[in-house]
Amino acid sequence: MPKTPVTAVFDIGKTNKKFFLFDESLQEVWHTYTRLEPIPDEDGFPAEPVLPMRDWMISTLKEALKSEEYEIKKLNFSGHGASFVHVDEQGEPVTPLYDYLKPFPEDLLSKFYQENGGKMDFCKQTSSPPLAMLNSGLQIYFIKHQKPDLFKKIKYSLHLPQYLSMLFTGQMVSDYTSIGCHTALWDFEKMDYHDWVKNESIEALLPPILPGNSLLQTKAEFGSIPCGIGVHDSSGALLPYLSQEKTPFALLSTGTWAISINPWNKSKLTKKQLKSDCLQFLSIQGQPIKISRLFIGEEHKYQIEQMYAHWDLPQGTYKKMKFDEHSFEKARACPEKKIAFRYLNPEDFGIEKGGGASLDSFTDFEEAYYCFIHELTELQVASLRLVLDDTEVRKLYVDGGFNANDIFLEMLRRKLPQMEIIPSDFPNGSALGAAMLVNSDFGN
Repeated sequence: MPKTPVTAVFDIGKTNKKFFLFDESLQEVWHTYTRLEPIPDEDGFPAEPVLPMRDWMISTLKEALKSEEYEIKKLNFSGHGASFVHVDEQGEPVTPLYDYLKPFPEDLLSKFYQENGGKMDFCKQTSSPPLAMLNSGLQIYFIKHQKPDLFKKIKYSLHLPQYLSMLFTGQMVSDYTSIGCHTALWDFEKMDYHDWVKNESIEALLPPILPGNSLLQTKAEFGSIPCGIGVHDSSGALLPYLSQEKTPFALLSTGTWAISINPWNKSKLTKKQLKSDCLQFLSIQGQPIKISRLFIGEEHKYQIEQMYAHWDLPQGTYKKMKFDEHSFEKARACPEKKIAFRYLNPEDFGIEKGGGASLDSFTDFEEAYYCFIHELTELQVASLRLVLDDTEVRKLYVDGGFNANDIFLEMLRRKLPQMEIIPSDFPNGSALGAAMLVNSDFGN
């Protein structure tokens, strides 16, 4: 019996490391995943377990290549942004894969901005809000000035998706989607690397840029298969929608972060928008795309854990709840019952910060959860407006974890009545986008 031809994709998130097989119609036919515990870096801060991840990926692909049911014809990768793997001549990591939440020395940050024209002017040029380690280009600056012995060992600095590709092809490359995700590396006015990259002699560490739909070839031990160069996960998640949707739309891609993406918004960033975590990405062709970000997944996870502990409820309780109009109106009518956010700051959007209602002040879990989601969607709407306002977009797709949250979606519908809000059909959008890139003329 002939084997089914498939495209394999590794989709590497901060939490889950996934492996998919897609058939010739780009339908998922098989997947597996793992979770890996962080490993402390040399400063004791949790870091990505890059070597265990590499071992898992190599063993997973080799096992899949032995399959009697599937024949892997193409391979590609999607990975989260704000992550660099710094390697030596042989491609071996010479530093930990630093977590983007790792603290950045304030004095070094101040020095950097002073040298580069001031914080907000620099951020406007690079379309990157001031995010410290989340501006992943500054991670290289940090290593150079704080860890010079490590810096000397670096031959190349690879964005995570391109490191994943290098593991199987041996080739060092860069791509626009990774460079453009709030790295502070790219000057969006000149459409080239910013002057600081050259002034700090960092440009030599950044491999040549290839278009996002480029094909390399895996090493012989992996079957000499046509192989992509990897794509930033949020940019990959946009591609299935661009292929099927001919009218203007926006995408709210949710997970740890909620990323609002409007491919039809070409307006320049303002300093006010930057302060609200609005920025620009680069498309696979290197064109600017306006996006805004909100750390709602982590906020939701934290608040839910507090509520479950308070009311002694089992995991998944909120997933069984359906939207109730009365509960929503009750939450909207009680502005004094504001839950203290751990990660989000309403004042970034001109919304008054609550004093932080004690969970004891709520009648039950349902009331607390509705109040929390009401506040969360207020911020989400404000974040969405940064990319939706002054455009003709009237259709919003929601994919990722929140696309199954009925309460979240219904509150968005009531707060954005002019928008058609559609839960996504692409739950693994970033992996599917990566598969599409190696199976079409996308971007040509």
